[in-house]
Amino acid sequence: MNPNMNNLLSQAKKMQAELGRVQENLKNAEVVGSAGNDAVIIKMSATGILKSVSISPAVIDPNDKEMLEDLILTAFNDAKANADKMSEHAMSAVTGGMSIPGLF
Repeated sequence: MNPNMNNLLSQAKKMQAELGRVQENLKNAEVVGSAGNDAVIIKMSATGILKSVSISPAVIDPNDKEMLEDLILTAFNDAKANADKMSEHAMSAVTGGMSIPGLF
C-alpha cells in the first residue's frame, strides 16, 4: 500500500479514537441554562440529555402558568444552545475545524 495511504489511514484511526473520547466526555459534561434571573435553571449533558430542572417557588403562580412555561422553555433553549456550543467546540478541536457531515 502507498505510504501516503497508510499515513492517511493511521490519521483517520487516530481521529476516530479521539472523536470517541470527546463524545464520551460530552456525555459526562454538564451545561446549564437559565431564565428569569435564575428563577428556572435547567441542567443537561452536552449531548442534550436533560439532567435536572429547578424552579423557584416565587415564579409558581397558578394564575399565570404561561409565564412559568415560557421560563422553562427559555431556560431549556439556553441550556441546549450552551450544549451545542460546547459540542461544536470540542469536535472542532479534534477535526481541526473541518466540517464532517453527520458528526455533530
